[in-house]
Amino acid sequence: MLSDSTNADYEGTTPSEMSLTRALDDVFRQANGRVIVATFASLISRLQQVTEVAHRYGRKVAVAGASMVANIKMAQRLGYLDIPAGMILSLQDVQRLPPHQVTILATGSQGEPQSILGRLAMGRHPSLRITRGDTVVLSSHTIPGNEETVHAVINRLFQKGANVFYHPVAPVHVSGHASQEEQKALLNILQPQFFVPIHGELRHLHQHATLAQQVGVSRERIAVVENGYVLRFTKNTMEIGERIPGGYVFVDGVLVGPAVDQSVLQERESLAVAGVCSIVFRYNQRQGRLIGDPEITLRGFVNLRVAQELLEGAQQVVRSTVNTCQPGTVVKTVEQTVEKAVSDFFFQKARSRPFMLTTGVALL
Repeated sequence: MLSDSTNADYEGTTPSEMSLTRALDDVFRQANGRVIVATFASLISRLQQVTEVAHRYGRKVAVAGASMVANIKMAQRLGYLDIPAGMILSLQDVQRLPPHQVTILATGSQGEPQSILGRLAMGRHPSLRITRGDTVVLSSHTIPGNEETVHAVINRLFQKGANVFYHPVAPVHVSGHASQEEQKALLNILQPQFFVPIHGELRHLHQHATLAQQVGVSRERIAVVENGYVLRFTKNTMEIGERIPGGYVFVDGVLVGPAVDQSVLQERESLAVAGVCSIVFRYNQRQGRLIGDPEITLRGFVNLRVAQELLEGAQQVVRSTVNTCQPGTVVKTVEQTVEKAVSDFFFQKARSRPFMLTTGVALL
């Protein structure tokens, strides 16, 4: 038996989805303006609940977010989502209605910066804006690790004048994961010969294993393993094997896999943290002299006024560094010398080093 462990540290049982309808009804009854509900695009039952409550209060519904639009169309086609005809309008159409007649279903309940709710919080959505009197509902539980981004979105929504409902301040979300008593009940019903807790952090897996032992599953018949480990089963035995190497597969535009790896992310992080400095200079290799003035560009390092002062000093560093090179020194060596000298200059002046890109053009 392999069983979900996400809520293994929650005592009792998980409330029914039906209890959420009452909470949503309370929110809609109090709202005088638009109601914007953010939830998982794949949670079809939640989308059904929101549209039913919206219909009960005489509101039309618009859907914002490509994944949510696609899922709603698919669910309607397959008969999993029942929405009255004329209930769904476009974002453009609902903007012509009075705010108290509008509900918007949106992606972004985990604070993703490029999601609909994330862009609304930042004021970057092309056609929607948060206005005073809006009610925003985050109908989801914050996934561990997303707390900072979710809280930042909530704070920005409050700054823009919205009234924000979120778990645990309001009961606007019900977990889809079983809690301790339900996990123990399932173990008691199935009485598995072998048990593997899955889907959760390592602390959740260990807690689920403890619950299994409480209901009679012996420790040697439980395997607490992280992703990548091989499990071998026979009719009467279970063996934990070797761990298969694995990791993240990065997707960036049309590039998937090896084209974007950890080294690329580290470079991007360096660019984001310290900015970038580009240096281009022409160099007479035979004479060991600089030709003309170097071109130096700073981005994301300091503001324009301070950058201008630093650039004048950095140009002088490039001149003196190149002109002290021995005649015949190869351009690669000169590039490295210039890069170190300018980086040291910036650190001396600003106690920070931008990401350096240095290019020397050699004239033999």
